[in-house]
Formats: sequence, structure tokens, C-alpha cells
Amino acid sequence: MSTTIQTQVSPGLWALAWRRLRADKVAMTAMGIVIAFLIILLLSATGVIASDWEQEVAVSYAPPGFIGADAAATGKVAAEAPPPENPLDPLKDIIRELRKEPNRVPDVIVNDYGIPDPLAKEMAEIRQELAKVGKATVLEKQTTLTFGADKWGHDIIKKTIKGAETSIVVGLVAAFLATLLGTVFGASAGYFGGKVDDFFNWFYSIFTSIPYLLLILAVAAVLQQKGITTIILILAFTGWTGPFRLIRAEYMKHKAREYVWAADAIGASNWRKMFVHIFPNVSHVALVQVSILVVGFIKSEVILSFLGFGVPVGVVSWGSMLNEAQNELILGKWWQLTAATAGMAVLVTAFSLFTDALRDALDPKLK
Repeated sequence: MSTTIQTQVSPGLWALAWRRLRADKVAMTAMGIVIAFLIILLLSATGVIASDWEQEVAVSYAPPGFIGADAAATGKVAAEAPPPENPLDPLKDIIRELRKEPNRVPDVIVNDYGIPDPLAKEMAEIRQELAKVGKATVLEKQTTLTFGADKWGHDIIKKTIKGAETSIVVGLVAAFLATLLGTVFGASAGYFGGKVDDFFNWFYSIFTSIPYLLLILAVAAVLQQKGITTIILILAFTGWTGPFRLIRAEYMKHKAREYVWAADAIGASNWRKMFVHIFPNVSHVALVQVSILVVGFIKSEVILSFLGFGVPVGVVSWGSMLNEAQNELILGKWWQLTAATAGMAVLVTAFSLFTDALRDALDPKLK
């Protein structure tokens, strides 16, 4: 007679965290918004959407469609009425014939002195062709768009999506690099201790003694090279201090636990104990730090681009849009400012709410 013994396996840290996270409706809504922004990022990066954001599809400063077309922009498209006929003009008969037959160019045209002009016919044909091209170009541009256009006639919605791609990529990559540096430095300082810990604490004190924003601006001014890669490196090399402090404390706590002693007894190397045995138990701290830094780095990129230290000319981001919008506000053109601010506010708010919920869900003290 055989008996079946049923054992209950307690859920792990990540299963418990997902259970807590799923029970929080605000966190799930915020996560949905963040995922939607990431999908937009992928579609924009692959060229599915907003790839033609630089096309001049509308007149300069075309207002949103719910406002209606601007009278000045409509006047550009409207055809001009012909001037009245001068009864004293000696060429009035020729002008009258040309108005009857607009496509006909006379064989011989005389000037005001009665002398035939040999190039008049060719010049008249050139003027007609240029007029056709000019009319076609003006008529093709729209006077209104869904959410307006900027100075160069770019669609604000597509520009905002492309700017979101730049800002989110900078935030994600810079946060990953900063957390990676902070984790390596913190793990080394917390595990080895002694002189290694003293060195990294001295290095940490140098960076934290300078106000963060001033440190970013100082490094950006020294490099004097604009570009997305430069912004990512600036943010990563100045933002590792937060993860370093937390990871160092976790490693100091975990290195004295039994499972680390067991790994040492079987001959595991220091690096294996640090990143194979200890790191999985503190990985939730690194994950929360990544999500926190993404929010801060997106705002830092916006500030850098707004002040002129960010993305170069030809690359759009939320910061460069706000930089352009400050001059447009004087003219009463508010739609670019509204679009960039709304996009950034929605993403940052959703990411912040999701980060708070994730931190609470991964806290082992909460049940």
C-alpha cells in the first residue's frame, strides 16, 4: 500500500511580488500606460509610425483642427484677384487677349519703348511654369492638423512620438548603465570591505558632494559634444551613486549568511559568490533602482535639451520641443508646448506610480 505525500511549496519572491502587484489596480493601470509607451517606442524606432515627421505637411504654425484654420494661412492658399485694367496702358489690348487665353504666350512682346524683346516669350513661359509650381506647393500644404504644426510645418503628433522615442531611449539605456555601475561598485565595496570599501566610499563622496544637476551641466559643458550617446554617458556616469549605496548595504548584510559560507566551503570564487549566489537575492533592489532612475533621467534629458546641452540639431526630443515652444508662446502658439508637456507628464507619472508599487511589492516585510 503506497501513500502519496503532498508537499506544499511556498511561492517565491517574484511570485509573491506579482500577486501583490496584480491586486493593485493603480499599479496595473500605470504598468499598462508604460507598456503602451514602450510599444510606441518600438513602432517609432522601426519606422512603422512617425518616420515622416520631418515632412512639411502644413503651413507654418498651422493650428489644431478643433480651433480652425488661421485667416492668414487661408489667405496664402486663396488665389489673388487680377488687377483692374488701365485705360491709358498702350498694351491693354495684348493684356486683354492674354487674360482670355492664359496659356497662350505671344510670339513677339514689345517693351514700353516699342522695341521687341527677344527673350520675352521664354521669360513669360518660365514665369507661368514657376507660378504653377508655386500654386501647387502652397495648395498641397494643409492649413490645419489634428494637433497643429510647428514653425516648419511638421505634424506635432508625429514630432511628439519621435521625441518620446529619444527621451525614453535615453532614460532606459542611461538607467541600465548607471545601475550596472552602481551594482558592480557596490558589490565590490560591500563584499570585500577594507581598502576597497574605503576607495569606493571616497569616490562616492566626491560625486555626492556636488549638486546633481550642477554636476550634469558641468560634465556636459566640458564635453562640448552633443549627441544621444553623450547624454547617455553623462547621465550614467553621474547617476550611479544611488544604486551603489543600496547595493553596498545589501552585500554587507548577505556576505555573512550561511549560503555564502556554504559556497565558500565548496571552493567558489569571490566573483561567483558575488554575482551567482548573492546577486539573485538582491536583484530586486537593482530592478527598483532602474525604474526609479528612468524617471529621473528622462527629466534630466529634457532639462539638458531645453538648456541647449542635449540632442543635436536634427534630432527631436521632448526637451528640444520645449526649447522651441518658449519662442512660440510669444506668438500665441501653445500646441507644441502642450503636446510635449502632456506626453512627458503622462509617462513620468505612470512610471513613478509603477515604481512605487513595484518597490512595495518586492519588499519582503510586506505580506
